[in-house]
Amino acid sequence: MGLPEVWNLLCRFNSFKRTNIILQHLRMSKHTDAAEEVLLERRGCAGVITLNRPKFLNALNLNMIRLIYPQLKKWEQDPETFLIIIKGAGGKAFCSGGDIKVLSDARNTNQKVTQDLFREEYTLNNAIGSCQKPYVAFIHGITMGGGVGLSVHGQFRVATEKSLFAMPETAIGLFPDVGGGYFLPRLQGKLGYFLALTGFRLKGRDVYRAGIATHFVDSEKLGMLEDNLLALKSPSKENISDVLDAYHTKSKIDQDKPFILEEHMDKINSLFSANTVEQIIENLQQDGSSFALEQLKGRAPTLHVNV
Repeated sequence: MGLPEVWNLLCRFNSFKRTNIILQHLRMSKHTDAAEEVLLERRGCAGVITLNRPKFLNALNLNMIRLIYPQLKKWEQDPETFLIIIKGAGGKAFCSGGDIKVLSDARNTNQKVTQDLFREEYTLNNAIGSCQKPYVAFIHGITMGGGVGLSVHGQFRVATEKSLFAMPETAIGLFPDVGGGYFLPRLQGKLGYFLALTGFRLKGRDVYRAGIATHFVDSEKLGMLEDNLLALKSPSKENISDVLDAYHTKSKIDQDKPFILEEHMDKINSLFSANTVEQIIENLQQDGSSFALEQLKGRAPTLHVNV
């Protein structure tokens, strides 16, 4: 073999080697990006879950569910883990819900992705609800749909003045999922029915007043609260509750502001007490008040009728 042939062979080998290195880096980058969508850390006495897709308002996808579930079960059995904290990165959202774009893209190409996501998401919701360790969700920022499922079934839910809660599923033709059929009817009066059918948004301290959150804390104190929880030594559920209660008691933001739906609760309890959506619509039509007509004009297609 002459020198030119050897040279060409070496060039082809080096090109092949470079291509392999690039592909390996791409595979590693893809794996790393997927893993970093959720940060799972053991800190102090707690396991800490951070939803880490701030550019997408921490929207929940199947990969995130598959990272959270096994770690949650592991921490639940770990004698050195005394509580579990879940929060969102970026400051704008805890979790804005399920990643609708992924579901939409998969609808016509891979139905199994949709089925897997809902099945595994609901399994995770159940695991949170039955978790034997105290579970603290910082529902700071947007908390909707799938984000509600990651928080509301836990023992403690901490809202701030920047919390924004809604169950907007009916706006896309879905029922209020992630356990909505369980927790919404257990809110005061018929409030849960109203929230489910209209997608009405609750903000700040109203998230606590409605019973969605168990505590309300000023957002600037949230980091300090987390540090205090992590610093506890072998805490019991009562110890954790005491810390949360102390921060809640000291919070003054909107303390004297009435619940946004307080003046409408009698109507909500009356108009939304029917056994069918059709009867609720009829109740709203017959009532004819500005509040009733606003619901009929429709925050969600469920109640959308022309008036």
